[in-house]
Amino acid sequence: MQSHYDAQLKDTVRYLGKTLGETIKAQLGTDWLAKIEKIRLDGRASYKGDNDCSTSLKETFRTMSDSELLVVARAFAQFLNLGNIAEQEYNAGLNVEASIDSLFAHLDKAELSALEVEQAVAKLDIDLVLTAHPTEVFRRTLIHKHKELAICLKSIHHEELTDAERKRLEIRIADLISQAWHTEEIRSVRPTPVDEARWGFSVIENSLWEAVPEFLRDLDERLQQDYNVRLPIDAAPIHFSSWMGGDRDGNPFVTAKVTEEVLLLARRRAAKLLTIDLDRLQVELSMNACNGKLKAAVGEQLEPYRAILRPLVKRCADTRDGISDFFNGRPYDSSAWLQDNDELLEPLMLCYQSLCESGLEGTANGYLLDTIRRVKCFGIHLLRLDVRQDSQRHADVLAEVTRYLGLGDYGQWSEADKQSFLLRELSSKRPLFPRNWQPSADVQEVLDTCKVIANHSRHGFGIYIISMASEASDVMAVQLLLQEMGVDWPMPVAPLFETLDDLNNSPTVMRKLLSVDWYRGYIQGKQFVMIGYSDSAKDAGAIAAGWAQYESQEALVALAEEFDVTLTLFHGRGGTIGRGGLPAHAAIHSQPPGSLDGGFRVTEQGETIRYKFGMPLLAKRSLGIYTSAIIEAMLFPPPAPKDEWRQLMKDMAAKGRDFYRGVVRQDPEFVPYFRVATPEQELGKLPLGSRPAKRKPTGGIESLRAIPWIFAWAQTRLVLPAWLGSMRAIDAVRKEGNEDTLKEMLQNWPFFKSRLSMLDMVFQKADPRISEEYDSRLVPSELKHFGEALRAELKESIALLLEITGQKTIMESDPTGRESMNIRAAYLEPLHYLQIELLSRIRQLAEDEHDANLDKAMMVAISGIAIGMRNTG
Repeated sequence: MQSHYDAQLKDTVRYLGKTLGETIKAQLGTDWLAKIEKIRLDGRASYKGDNDCSTSLKETFRTMSDSELLVVARAFAQFLNLGNIAEQEYNAGLNVEASIDSLFAHLDKAELSALEVEQAVAKLDIDLVLTAHPTEVFRRTLIHKHKELAICLKSIHHEELTDAERKRLEIRIADLISQAWHTEEIRSVRPTPVDEARWGFSVIENSLWEAVPEFLRDLDERLQQDYNVRLPIDAAPIHFSSWMGGDRDGNPFVTAKVTEEVLLLARRRAAKLLTIDLDRLQVELSMNACNGKLKAAVGEQLEPYRAILRPLVKRCADTRDGISDFFNGRPYDSSAWLQDNDELLEPLMLCYQSLCESGLEGTANGYLLDTIRRVKCFGIHLLRLDVRQDSQRHADVLAEVTRYLGLGDYGQWSEADKQSFLLRELSSKRPLFPRNWQPSADVQEVLDTCKVIANHSRHGFGIYIISMASEASDVMAVQLLLQEMGVDWPMPVAPLFETLDDLNNSPTVMRKLLSVDWYRGYIQGKQFVMIGYSDSAKDAGAIAAGWAQYESQEALVALAEEFDVTLTLFHGRGGTIGRGGLPAHAAIHSQPPGSLDGGFRVTEQGETIRYKFGMPLLAKRSLGIYTSAIIEAMLFPPPAPKDEWRQLMKDMAAKGRDFYRGVVRQDPEFVPYFRVATPEQELGKLPLGSRPAKRKPTGGIESLRAIPWIFAWAQTRLVLPAWLGSMRAIDAVRKEGNEDTLKEMLQNWPFFKSRLSMLDMVFQKADPRISEEYDSRLVPSELKHFGEALRAELKESIALLLEITGQKTIMESDPTGRESMNIRAAYLEPLHYLQIELLSRIRQLAEDEHDANLDKAMMVAISGIAIGMRNTG
């Protein structure tokens, strides 16, 4: 069966490619199509090792004009996009329930009791946090066309189609591909934070709104079938939060005004969707049989369900329209808006109980139950908005006000003095900020943000995250600012530990915090801590960062147990390996025992949101993978590492850190090589997301955000940050006589196995041959040796991984994943050679000179390669 699907996927890719070719021929003529087809064939042969075809590609691009290069870049970027859409549709068509089937097979084999399964399901708390780091390179209008195309592909694979139906679908597919070809694929301006938030809302409306209740229905049916256990009616095992419009760390465009706008837009979108749902329910629930409670609520009515639903529809519509009036400057009455989920849940639950007691369980468990579950999952706020800010911004507020009050400079105080001041002010009855004080603009912005939190419902917010948190005072400072601005509920405040030092110091910081009586009273037994993956990997390399993340989580779990606090670890993973990205199942099983006891919270970033949740079937599949992995990890937790495993891992981490930093931080040739060998400088021009590429415009590598850092290396296929130093460190400890211990760790410790699995995936995407092509054209002769040494280590690392894992080829254990990359690699080949030509031309221009065609072709090539690699940053 699998081979049939593989053949179907390849056939679909060929069919879409041919249809795109027809579109290009219709616009540009037969000669252009022949030219692109020749490039495609040369690319495929070049990928398979034909040097003559590689030379042909270089020569073809060298003789093309800038505008011709743009056409080729567009053609291959769209080829790759269509291939991804075909693969998404193919994956969605696979057994959506595969992960749940696997979970229940595992549960059955373990002979668990119904009570044990029920308790595990009751503890499920999955919080998926949608973020818009600059990774989604495509415009929303194209994302819509791609979704329509996926729907057509799903339909065309039905064997029972008539010839006329098939013809209509083929015409529609050709039309959508033509629309995409004639549409500007790259944004001409950066999206605003509000644009990003709207994109997130669209993912919920177009996919998750349908997928979540369907997934919960499937899970409920399996629980009943296998264990006679029901998912509670009002269960909310899955919910969604967002950083879009709330994450202001290093993003000057996310202001208090933007945050308020995003909160209201989310409420309006929720009200719009709920109006549709409730209106449909009102149509369906036409029956008059009801219980006494419902009758008491509505009086003697012929259609009691409609009587109770009618005002709900009006209230949702009033909310939707009232928020529109607010934005359009018209009079509005916010008291008519929905204020609380219970306004919907209580009457809906009343309807549910009444239908069940009236012998209409089938109706109760139909669309009504779906609506109840949507209200529980999304609610009247659609999702919960997190707020993130750098710790220094909070310290600056307190420094400015203490100087104004003549108390000294908070920023210069010792940690002990800061804490005693904060505790004194937190317990004080008088306000800290004088009425006539005029703060600076930056300080006012921080205070305005806290004021927005005070002015809106607590249910619209998630948590407040402090980046670069290194002391207990960093957390207490936020709590004081929130209190001073009128926030009268204990908003969870989470320190984000992201550098290697911060991760290693996190248990000490949290112990100091949890030792403060006032603080323990404030958190009410619930603590959030965010673990940063991307910055720690950029700081110390993948293997050292991975071990620091594991040890810090392990220590924090023990600390929470000691202080009798429920700890929720929030994982700030990206989509790429270099930023902590792993398949969900492997990532969850590689965490320390006990780390899921307080729930599971993780970022879903940029383009990975589209790949995992962009269509309802894909979303159901992804939700199933998360749910099954978490239930399994709770019921069958991974082993705690043996002492000798731990010591060996510690040695590998230290060696890996030193090898990595020896290259990235200490070698004076590294930065000059990075600047010329990758398109890092050109990336800054790509209007990817609302955040600047650097935290500080004048900074070097250390100030470059993790996303462009990873993105730049992925473009040249060296994918350096994800592997540098890792296999050298493993080999070093192996040569010290630890081969048997390493084998034992690989077989019995999910954490260590996941490190090697990550490298397996990285090495499938890496291609030293392509990296060498960039160097030969772009790197000056005095730096060429640097790239040669890196590629030599890459090749040695690949050979070592195969030897240790016993594989003959990379990704031998995942042939589908390997084939997926191979299908795209032949289309990627021409784009790499084209990008090298573009970089060479751009760098020959004078510093103040710009060529619109070159710039645009470079943007298309960069995004095309990102699409082909299936990730950006």
